[in-house]
Amino acid sequence: MSAPSGSDIMECFAEMEDPRIDRTKRHELQDIIFIVICGVICGADNWVEIEAFGHAQEQWLKRFLALPNGIPSHDTFGRVFASLDAEQFQVCFERWIKSVSRTTAGEVIAIDGKTLRRSHAQAQGKSAIGMVSAWATANHLVLGQVKVQDKSNEITAIPELLRVLEINGCIVSIDAMGCQVDIARAILDRGGDYVLAVKRNQGRLFDDLQSLFKIEKAEAQPFNGVEYDYTQTVDKGHGRIETRQCWVVTAADYLAYIKDYKDWPGLRSLILVRGTRRIGEESTQEDRYYISSLEGDAPGCLQAVRSHWDIENSLHWVLDMAFREDESRVRSGNAAQNLAVVRHIAVSLLKQERTSRIGLHAKRLKAGWDEKYRLKVLFG
Repeated sequence: MSAPSGSDIMECFAEMEDPRIDRTKRHELQDIIFIVICGVICGADNWVEIEAFGHAQEQWLKRFLALPNGIPSHDTFGRVFASLDAEQFQVCFERWIKSVSRTTAGEVIAIDGKTLRRSHAQAQGKSAIGMVSAWATANHLVLGQVKVQDKSNEITAIPELLRVLEINGCIVSIDAMGCQVDIARAILDRGGDYVLAVKRNQGRLFDDLQSLFKIEKAEAQPFNGVEYDYTQTVDKGHGRIETRQCWVVTAADYLAYIKDYKDWPGLRSLILVRGTRRIGEESTQEDRYYISSLEGDAPGCLQAVRSHWDIENSLHWVLDMAFREDESRVRSGNAAQNLAVVRHIAVSLLKQERTSRIGLHAKRLKAGWDEKYRLKVLFG
């Protein structure tokens, strides 16, 4: 995979349609987009901060941009991003990411949703925006995202996202909201495998799995002689010990134990992951259930499950802590959705810069302070 670069992305965004009337244009659209992307990379979280970044770095920006009328105002940034077509903005992002990334066979692509909590506008009857993202867990890249439509949920957004992803040969992991027959079929149709979490909202399916995996009995009578695969990992650090056990059943008789299992396309394995955390004398335990089209390889299944958690730790947590996304009050027009895409661009570029072994918040600050480092993040 080649490293993403700012020059590549600006070429992809060159096709973005300008929603402004010609006589009102004082700043080039490409200049506005480039300044916003650079500003967000360098620590700016809103339009006022992006304008301040622009003024502070105007001479540096003139190395790349015409800036015929200087730096746009924060109001201009806000108005333009509110009026940019969100679907086209997303397509430009997807064009860029496809040009610089190649998924490899066996790679885990985690799909999960996140709500932009402060993007609601009660006075306008506008609820908070939900975004469903696809995260390449090995390469640490956002591969795509779609907005959850008003009065809908992630179930309808996930198939839309799958249609634009290259998942052939990859493993797609989705939380319980995406544990749907049609979603499993869509993944298989595009050449991928699935690992789908099963929680109590799945009703009968969850109950069947819970009844099947009676671990106390299984440990004493190994599933009554039925073949299964098992693995265990132990991690120690920060005063705690975390043990993860994984049981995988593939026997046809046990698959048939699941009601309507034949409705699930390509279903090959039933998975239980038991996590135990011990801190001092205190111990907690949690069981998680999954269904999958993968063969019964416990180490591989456990790795796929653990890789899915990376979208929470390396994307969603980072967006909240390093980019303060949950605090953002940007909400006019399409601005919140478009700015969310810019944050995904920034995360992807910053994650690919691996010479500085510091957190993303520190990387943002360093990019703002150090022109050479900023160039490395943008252009590799």
